[in-house]
Amino acid sequence: MSRRSTLLGALLSVTLTASAQVRIRVVEGDGAINSIRFHRAHDPTVQVLDMSGQAVPGATVSFLLPATGPSATFEDKSLSLTVQTDARGMAASHGMRPNNIAGQFRLRVTASWRGEAASATIAQSNVEPVRASATGKRILIVGLIGGAVAGGVLAATHGGGAAATTPVAPTAAIGGTIVAGSPAIGPPH
Repeated sequence: MSRRSTLLGALLSVTLTASAQVRIRVVEGDGAINSIRFHRAHDPTVQVLDMSGQAVPGATVSFLLPATGPSATFEDKSLSLTVQTDARGMAASHGMRPNNIAGQFRLRVTASWRGEAASATIAQSNVEPVRASATGKRILIVGLIGGAVAGGVLAATHGGGAAATTPVAPTAAIGGTIVAGSPAIGPPH
């Protein structure tokens, strides 16, 4: 082999190495909402691609969670996880659990392959589902009972037939008085 072809081969090798950059495509987990009460989080999944869009198998991917504030932990209760991409260039975490702090956080993802590196962020939120208060439940129940009684009065007074002559007894649960005739619900007398 001549010296010229060896030099050309070396230049071509350097050019290919310099253009073999990688990038991260977030596949799952971005914008996810994690349940604090049920200890469920959405595991992030990314794909590492070269600049031509081809999957990069064997790349090293690290996921890093915040140490303070809203966050989560990985299956081993750590804040970081490092995995290798599979044949499709995919990398994922498994068993992520939110901490007990509500709010948004950013998970940092880095990928490295053959001396090239890329990074991305995945935004997630921890939320505590709204629980119905005891007062709210009582109001709902009283409202349903009141609606049923009012519907019965309306049916009895405007529905015709034998039911129209049957008076409806007052109900103490709603704290009002019901009188046959025009339905009116008000405070007790």
